[in-house]
Amino acid sequence: MSEPLNIVLVEPEIPQNTGNIARTCACTGARLHLVEPMGFRLTAKQLARAGCDYWDEVDLVRWPCAEAFFEAHGGSELHLFTGQAHRSFAEVSYGPGAFLVFGRESRGLGLGIIEAHAGRCVRIPMREGLRSLNLSNAVAVATYEALRQQGYCGLGDSAGA
Repeated sequence: MSEPLNIVLVEPEIPQNTGNIARTCACTGARLHLVEPMGFRLTAKQLARAGCDYWDEVDLVRWPCAEAFFEAHGGSELHLFTGQAHRSFAEVSYGPGAFLVFGRESRGLGLGIIEAHAGRCVRIPMREGLRSLNLSNAVAVATYEALRQQGYCGLGDSAGA
């Protein structure tokens, strides 16, 4: 079996979005990386509020800060999602074990991170003048594009949505 896709949330702020993303990760076999500080604590109560009963199916990795994550994975296949990029997320190839990196809901990825990884930044096209998709929707769109390119490896044809 190949390396799982990696979803990285840098400083997520809204537990419900993180819960939705965790469910996407559980259903697709993607590994979820949470980079602190977060706008909430990962307590049983917060997880219940997030409405996700799939947490036991999620391969979860926590990072104390963005610097620690990028130090550990700077040489990995990183795709940073930002509205400041010019290249569409559909124009790149996603290999096994790729990292899809997303910023916080209110401000996205920090400018320092974007500048340090400018050649790895992509955007999800959308209408002019609108700020962004909901984070959990953006993660789902990106995850399924990466998995489509990989032939949905390991995912069955089971019905359900």
